[in-house]
Amino acid sequence: MTNVNRFRCKICGYIYSPLRGEPHNGIPAGTEFEDLPETYICPICGMEGKGKIGKWGFEEWVPTRYICSVCGYVYDKVRGEPHRGIKAGTAFEDLPDDYICPVCRIDPKINLEFGKVTKAGFEPLMV
Repeated sequence: MTNVNRFRCKICGYIYSPLRGEPHNGIPAGTEFEDLPETYICPICGMEGKGKIGKWGFEEWVPTRYICSVCGYVYDKVRGEPHRGIKAGTAFEDLPDDYICPVCRIDPKINLEFGKVTKAGFEPLMV
């Protein structure tokens, strides 16, 4: 998994990710935070009337929880998966390359339809 720098609004918690960009605001996927225009305003704060919170109102954010896009299982760095030999505090990026979602791997219907759900099948949980 590629390291991606995400940024979180200090006011409302909105997370800007270059993986998705903001196509509805004319910012294509792949646009790094540093490359946003100086006129950039948090889309949530702007809509909610909290003021024009610009790039200055954001801080770098590193996710600690990831969610399986198939079954909704949440991997939490704080918890780890001790029953599978993954110690508490293990970052998602440090999981073994052959990591498979523990819920999907035991569900025969998911395996039949989706195959093995690996790290690539997880997304950062944006909370």
